[in-house]
Amino acid sequence: MSSEPADDNDDAGLFRESIGPVRRLRETAPPPAPSKPKPRARMAERDDAQARDEFRHALDASLLEAGDALSFRRDAVPPRVLQRLKRGEIAVQDELDLHGADARTAETLLRDFLAQARQHGHACVRVIHGKGMHRSECVASSGAPVLKNLVDRMLRHRADILAFHSAPPAQGGTGVVLVLIARAKS
Repeated sequence: MSSEPADDNDDAGLFRESIGPVRRLRETAPPPAPSKPKPRARMAERDDAQARDEFRHALDASLLEAGDALSFRRDAVPPRVLQRLKRGEIAVQDELDLHGADARTAETLLRDFLAQARQHGHACVRVIHGKGMHRSECVASSGAPVLKNLVDRMLRHRADILAFHSAPPAQGGTGVVLVLIARAKS
C-alpha cells in the first residue's frame, strides 16, 4: 500500500492546524424580530377625512361676503325687536372694535367682551368687525372676510345672544353688528 503524501493544498486543513484547538460558542437566542405595525382602521380614517372635507365645503358655501348683512333672531325674540335693532333704534351700551386683530385674538376679545357686557347688565352692544375689503390678511383664501364670518359664527352659537343684525348705514353698515344679550340670571 502506498501512502500518499499529505496534500499541501488543503486550505481547510492548514487553517485548522494553524489555529489549534477550538471550543464551540454557546448558542444564543436570535435577536427579536421587528414588531409588526399596529393595524389601522383605514376605512374609518378615509370616512373621517371625507366628513372633514364635506364640513369645510359646507362652511365655504355659507360664508358671508363683504357687503352681506348679518342677521339672527332666536325664536323667543319677537320679529319687531329685530326690526328695531336693524334700524338702530336700540341704545348701544358698549362697543368692541376688532379692526386689525387676527382671528385668534379677535375670538378671545369677543368672548371676553360679551362675558363682561353680560356681567354689567348691558342689553345691546356694538361689535365693529369691518367689511374685510382693504387688508389682505382680513380676507380668507376664498375671498370672504375672516372677522365678519368669525363674529357671525360665534354669535350664532352662544346661548346668551338673543339677536343680532348689521348696523344701519349711518352707524357703520355691514362692517358693524348690533347684538342683543340676554340678561344674566341672578
